[in-house]
Parts: sequence; C-alpha cells; structure tokens
Amino acid sequence: MALFNPATATLVESTSGTSTPTTVASSTTSGIILAANSNRKGATIWNDSTATLYLEFGATATTSAFTAKLSPSGYFEVPFHYTGVISGIWSAANGNALVRELT
Repeated sequence: MALFNPATATLVESTSGTSTPTTVASSTTSGIILAANSNRKGATIWNDSTATLYLEFGATATTSAFTAKLSPSGYFEVPFHYTGVISGIWSAANGNALVRELT
C-alpha cells in the first residue's frame, strides 16, 4: 500500500513591530478598554487599581457577565488573536487600566 504525503505547508507566524500604550480611567459603568482593530496581533491589560476589573469580549461588561476578572494589580493577555472590542467595568472607581496593543 502506498503512503500519501500531502504537499508541504508553509506556516507564516504573525509578528508585531508596534506597541501602542493607552490608559483607561476606571469606572463603575461599562466602557471601552480597547476598540476593535483588525490589525491587532495581541494586547495586554494591567489593572492598576485597588478595585476588581471585569473584562468582556464585546460592547458591554458587567460584574456578573464577563470574560475575565482581574484582581487589583492583575495582568491579562488577550488570547487567540482576538481583534474585537473589549469593554470593562470596575467594582469601584479608582485607578486605571494600562493597555498595550500590538499591531
């Protein structure tokens, strides 16, 4: 029985040459942490607050429906090359989210 070997596949890994920092003030109402960007290769978010930050992959974060819960001084890396909007809401308004978007 003959073996079948498919054609060689070439994998090109996505890389980033630009890191854009932003600061988002904390709020007890949902707000945009990072706007949608089809050129995004990755992003990081650091909760520079003494309050909990709730992140949502979508337009509206709540303290009961969220993608990730960041404790004070918590750090989050956006997974899977997600390019959509990320919203956030804090349990109390103090501090900021320090965001880095890689494009």
